[in-house]
Amino acid sequence: MASKLRDPREFPTDFVWGAATSSYQIEGAWRKGGKGLSIWDAFAHTPGKIATGETGDVACDHYHRLHDDVAMMADMGLRAYRFSFSWPRIQPAGSGAVSADGIRFYSELIDALLAHGITPWVTLYHWDLPLALQVEHDGWLNPDIANRFANYADICFEHFGDRVKHWVTLNEPWVSAIMGYGLGVHAPGRVSTVEPYIAAHNLLRAHGRAVDCYRDRYQAKQGGVIGMTNNCDWREPLTDSIEDRAAATTALEFFLGWFADPLHRGEYPEVMRRNLGDRLPQFAADDRYLIEGSTDFFGLNHYATLYASRPEPNDALDSDVFGNGGIAEDQDVKLTADEDWDRTAMGWAVVPWGCRKLLGWIQERYDPESIYIMENGAAFDDDDPKPGADGVIEDPRRVAYLEEYLGACHQAIGDGVNLKGYFCWSLMDNFEWSHGTAMRFGLHRVEPQSLQRIPRRSARWYADVIGSNGLPASPSLQHAVADK
Repeated sequence: MASKLRDPREFPTDFVWGAATSSYQIEGAWRKGGKGLSIWDAFAHTPGKIATGETGDVACDHYHRLHDDVAMMADMGLRAYRFSFSWPRIQPAGSGAVSADGIRFYSELIDALLAHGITPWVTLYHWDLPLALQVEHDGWLNPDIANRFANYADICFEHFGDRVKHWVTLNEPWVSAIMGYGLGVHAPGRVSTVEPYIAAHNLLRAHGRAVDCYRDRYQAKQGGVIGMTNNCDWREPLTDSIEDRAAATTALEFFLGWFADPLHRGEYPEVMRRNLGDRLPQFAADDRYLIEGSTDFFGLNHYATLYASRPEPNDALDSDVFGNGGIAEDQDVKLTADEDWDRTAMGWAVVPWGCRKLLGWIQERYDPESIYIMENGAAFDDDDPKPGADGVIEDPRRVAYLEEYLGACHQAIGDGVNLKGYFCWSLMDNFEWSHGTAMRFGLHRVEPQSLQRIPRRSARWYADVIGSNGLPASPSLQHAVADK
């Protein structure tokens, strides 16, 4: 791939700079404005499911503070904001009646963003499924949910598509399937070796139908784009052996290829079909027709890297949630980390060169015209949560993380990767799913009791990056993004 950059510091002039959140993690107001219950409302209220014993009932109270939060984004100079609609806030039962209050809330948010020159990027589903669909219809295990999701998407396109021009159907369907239906650590809390593949299949079918609805009824007149956002960590071969290189490819295909191959190639990866047999559903002809080519961009969430190798006969395979995600047996891959790698509070390895390699792998395998990193960031505890004289909390490790990963992104663009934008996770500390509020990813700290937003140094640093459309000169970058 030919280099696209000459300047060692600047990004392309049309590069999209943003930050991201999701509805359940920040909105709160769980019983207000006509909102129905979600699977996460039920899951968080189940004793023992959330490490801190918290719920998302209030979260960051964004529902009542949206104008202050948008002003905070504008103060950073954000060009784009990625957020999600809560399906049960718009359609409380997951089908049927639409909540006028829900429509009004999101319309007010969108208008506020546009008034401040911030482009909204909307995710239709970020894991908070209407509880009624799970209890009465088996959630993502029921094939009919594809039509229900398309109907919900239709409502959103109709009410907001005049102002929203960037749509994401699903956020990280891998997580919905594996952690919700395989390991049981996310809502709806089911444990199975079969259900993850069924849920994933129906998530893909739902995506295909939603995109078909948009392209058939709205895209030409509204002029927007639509796609999916998948998560993937890089898998580096432990050695240069044929076996380890094959193991790394297998791990990537079970992770990202599981969802990206159907979108770009019309079928699941061959290794999945071979290893899983009849546990892996097959696409009907009409589903394949709707799914293949059903994305206008490649959305990627990326956080970490691990080494992959072919295990020895007596090796214990990693079934950790953040390793193979509980399907190690299906992959026959062993994952390990370098003891010298720095770790975030989540335990995720900080490996910037893995980001560069993953972007190159995506470009080579799928050749997308545009890639957007929809999430990238790090959770770190505050050494001192008190702001300094300038009102800012120091967080040097997060600043270093962002600088190093953006440096890797810059190098990937120079390699010829069609990376068009970057969204930092997250705008502010939030309810981090099964971890509660214990894990802090925010550019802004959210005080536990008052919910006051306090900028961290990373927020100011990122604002400078956005303002200059480039990275500050830093001798640390050369080391941080060097090839392995």
